[in-house]
Formats: sequence, C-alpha cells, structure tokens
Amino acid sequence: MEVLTADQLEGIHLTSLRILEELGIELRSPRACEIMRAAGAKVDDASGMVCIDRGLVEQALATAPRSFTLTPRNPARQVTFGANHVNFGLVAGPPNVHDRERGRRSGNFADYCDFIRLAHYFNAIHLLGNQVCAPIELPAGSRHLDTYRANIRYSDLAYHVSAIGAGRALDGIRMMAIGRGITLEEIAVSPGVITIISVNSPRRFDEGMSEGLLAMAAHGQPVVITPFTLMGAMAPVSLAAALAQQNAEALFGVVLAQAVRPGTPVMYGAFTSNVDLRSGAPAFGTPENAKANVASGQLARRYGLPYRTSNASASNAADAQGAYETQMSLWGAILGHANLVYHAAGWQEGGLTASFEKLILDVEMLQLMMQFLEPVRVDEAELGFEAIRGVKTGGHFFGEPHTLERYEHAFYEPLVSNWQSYENWQIAGGHDATERATGIWKRALAEYEEPPLDPAIAAALDDYVVRRRADIGDGEP
Repeated sequence: MEVLTADQLEGIHLTSLRILEELGIELRSPRACEIMRAAGAKVDDASGMVCIDRGLVEQALATAPRSFTLTPRNPARQVTFGANHVNFGLVAGPPNVHDRERGRRSGNFADYCDFIRLAHYFNAIHLLGNQVCAPIELPAGSRHLDTYRANIRYSDLAYHVSAIGAGRALDGIRMMAIGRGITLEEIAVSPGVITIISVNSPRRFDEGMSEGLLAMAAHGQPVVITPFTLMGAMAPVSLAAALAQQNAEALFGVVLAQAVRPGTPVMYGAFTSNVDLRSGAPAFGTPENAKANVASGQLARRYGLPYRTSNASASNAADAQGAYETQMSLWGAILGHANLVYHAAGWQEGGLTASFEKLILDVEMLQLMMQFLEPVRVDEAELGFEAIRGVKTGGHFFGEPHTLERYEHAFYEPLVSNWQSYENWQIAGGHDATERATGIWKRALAEYEEPPLDPAIAAALDDYVVRRRADIGDGEP
C-alpha cells in the first residue's frame, strides 16, 4: 500500500538529505566519529555533530544488501528478511510481566523462560526479541548471558542480542556461534543474530548504541537502525516532518554500518507514532501510527532495504482497546510490507508489560495475517460451475465435496474460538477471549517440548557463561 505520492516521497527524501548535510547527527562514540571521518564525513569534535553528504549516503546504499538471512542453531528455522518475506518477532524489553492469575509483577527469569517456550511452541513467532522481560533478580551486568543461554536452550529460533555497548553484542554473537558449532569467522558470513540500534531521537546516537553497532557490523551481523520518533515529543508533531527526521536518522545508521564493514546487513527501522498531547503519554495503534508504518515501508523500498516496524498498543490490559489498537498497528505493518514486525506478540501497556494473555490474542491475529498473506488460488476448479451446480435449492455448501476438500487449508480456526454449543458455553461460564487465553497459554506450556541440544554444546555454553560472568563481575560487559 502507498499513502505517499511519488512527489511526497521525494520531498521527504530530499529534506532528510538536508538534515544530514546541514544539521548533522550527534555521535557520542569517539571511535565511531573517527570511522565516519575516515569515510569522508565532517566531524565537529567539540559538539560531536557529524554531517554527511548525499554522496556518502548513495555509496552506503550501494553496498547494503537488499535481503539477508539469519540461521539459528536449527537450520530449518532460518529466516529471510527482505523481498517478499514477512516475519513476526516476540515482544521485547518490558520491565514487567502479567497474567490473569498472578497479576502484574516485575520481570523475572522464570517468566522469561516461559515466554521463550511459548514463542517456540507457536508457529506465528519467527524471532526472539531482546529480553522479552527483564529478569531483574539477576545482576544487571551479566543477566544477558542467562537470557541468551535460555534462548538457545528452550528454543531453536534466531534471537536478538542487546547492543548496549560492544560486550553484550559480542557475547550474543559468540554464544550463537557455540550453539551452531561454528567459528566467529564462519558466523560472519552466515549471520545468526540481529540487533536493533535505537536512535536516541532527536538526532543522537549515544555511545552504547554506537559501540554496539560497531561490534555487530565488524562481525557481519545485521543491525536494524530504528529511530524512536514519537510525534510531539522526540519528533515534530506533523507526520511529514517526523518521517523526514526518522529517515535522516535511519540513513545515518546505514552509512555508519557500511563504513565499518561494506556489505553489513542493515534494515530500515521505523517506530514513528504520536503522543497524547494532553498527557504526553506515548500512543500506539493510532491512525498516525498506521500511516507511518505504511509510509516507512515506501521509504525502505525506495532505498532497497529490508524494513522493520512494530505491532504496539497503549492499553494497560488485554482488552478491547488493546485488540483494536494492535489490529490497527498490525494492518499498517502488513500493508507497509514490513519484513520484520517486532513486538508482534505479547506487548502491553505501551511496552511496560509482557502479557501472557496478550501473547495468545496476538498470535491469533498473526495467524490471520499469515493466511491473508497467502497467495490467492484461482484455477479451473475454483472457477468452474461444478462448485455451485451440485447444491440444490435450500441446501448448503458445507456438505459438498468442493467445500470439504478445501476445508483444511481454506478456513482459519481461531485459538480462542467461541464455536461451541450453547450448552458448552454455559458450562464454561461464558468466558470471554481473554479468559480463554489463560487456559491456552497454560496448555501450551504443558504441551511444550524442549528442542534437542547436543550435550557438548550445552556444556560449552555453560562454560562460556561461567567464564564471562567472572570477567564481568559487578561491572558492565
């Protein structure tokens, strides 16, 4: 879908280039500044502002791949980003978790592992996010080691690594290499992890994110450059101006990644929405958010880059508001043709909470979208009159061979289906979708089977975690 005309798209592009050339981006990492200077950028050492011309942008876009793959420890779960591929990622980053039975609580390692098990169980989740909830009972400087190990143990999906500094990124790369039984040289040409570089909008790359980007690019791992542009807060209040700022920040990250290692896989990230102008609270699933999701896809396609956006809502509960905001956001992502829909399942309370019930409701939406994305089949059997002629007046299609033959693949069966007799509905107490979702995630955990992991690899991961935890101590990696 396209919401911007060709002229509007070009106007945003040209304004972005002016921002990069005349205003610049603040780059807090001295090492990154030197890399950009060597690439031909103008660096103001006093302010850290870096200006780049359009020639550098074009040069970087020429070496950035149009698509790339991530290979986890199970090669059958490989995912491709770019072209006609759409992938859904697990919610990432909330400090809290919630379910109907235990209520809202701080993130913890036991819940973290259960979310990873659920992501592995459902077919609609293709990528693990960065710490689906923060296990705050573990030391802040080394908890990423525990979460990476849990990712590899309880699932065989590709996962996102934290890029707050080089250390966390390198640990994630090395542990995935151990999980796959390959060397760092081999994983550099066959990436296995990904990260999101969150721009500290407006127009600032902080030191931690910059160093994380440098480490990922140096090892050939994909980086998703994602400005955090909330209209009315970190970006201008109009959609056009916010998109111009987002575009400038994203292109700057692409140039930096290519300056480190030409050919580094990069993804155009978008996280543009608005804030409530009365309270200043972030808002998601709004018309502006949906339009931004679609328009950002147009920008990504203009540059030939894979595209990432998010599936978000602001509701504090897995309720009707959460559902319709999520659906609005998700449609924008799909119609914008996102190759990665981040936070696709489990996001609640504007990203402050990972919800078990919301994960189930979101998985159902994702499965609907997966069926929507399937190509329409039109052949002679579908067009022929035989499909209709056999149905007598007053009859129905459900008993016809034409219908029965296609039932298995043609009809979607909801996870939280209410297709049950009135008597069963009474016995169940008339539970709503959120209540039924509780039973589903509990059943999914009971049915979950841990994917096999070579004992030698498990031991190598354990040894790595012990050694790195000793190195880190009470400090930062």
